[in-house]
Amino acid sequence: MTAPRLGPNAAPQAGFTLVEVLVALLVMAVMAGMAWQGVDGIVRTRNATQARLEQALRLNTVIAQWDQDLAAIQTTAVVPKALMFDGATLRLTRRTPTGLQVIAWSLRGDGELRAWVRWAGPSVTTSRELQESWLHSLQLQDNEPGALRTLTGLSSWQVKFYRSGDNQWSNPQSSDNVSPKGVRVVLSFAPGSGMNGDLRRDTLVGP
Repeated sequence: MTAPRLGPNAAPQAGFTLVEVLVALLVMAVMAGMAWQGVDGIVRTRNATQARLEQALRLNTVIAQWDQDLAAIQTTAVVPKALMFDGATLRLTRRTPTGLQVIAWSLRGDGELRAWVRWAGPSVTTSRELQESWLHSLQLQDNEPGALRTLTGLSSWQVKFYRSGDNQWSNPQSSDNVSPKGVRVVLSFAPGSGMNGDLRRDTLVGP
């Protein structure tokens, strides 16, 4: 059986020219690029939001630990003072469920981005152990066992004590014979740390 022949007036078969195909491919490429930019923007926004949320949660956790340490301060006759600040490190003796513990907060690192470090000594039950832990806190080095980098990206910090005799916030290194009723800490965040400005926290000292 032979195929039918087309006459001189028969219409040619419909199809796409090469130019039409190239134009269609170009339009599809542009639309795909726009769609990718939209998805990429959503992912970047989500990641930035997640990072800020994690920073906020970590900051709240660290400040809560700071408050707990100050609220559990315990005066003893073994160490010079239950709470003291020498300009670089804040040291305190606190109660724990199993004894007494020496805590040291300090700012470590060089440059603009530094870390707020909390060192926790072992919970002890004897005067000798407590004295040894206190002396150890006076000789802390970087990468000390028991030290935790709680916050990073800090440029500086300030500490002030509130004493009932002064009725004002003053230098912790003055009037050493008067126990403070409150502690003020000001944390300054460095540019590029993901946090802006300063954080000030006033905490009552207990008991």
